[in-house]
Amino acid sequence: MDVNNRSDVCKILLAIILPPLGVFLERGCNADFLINILLTVLGYIPVSYYAYLISNIIQLTLL
Repeated sequence: MDVNNRSDVCKILLAIILPPLGVFLERGCNADFLINILLTVLGYIPVSYYAYLISNIIQLTLL
């Protein structure tokens, strides 16, 4: 397994387990992080989906 693949897997797992932390590490403290905190208060499923989307958007823009 390539180092980048391991990193991607870790980011996805982090986005599922601790969504705000995953977004913070990916994007820093910006609007995405604040939206993620708000979604965390509202419920786990919306925030996990949002964190997953943020992780994949970053990967797609880097390609």
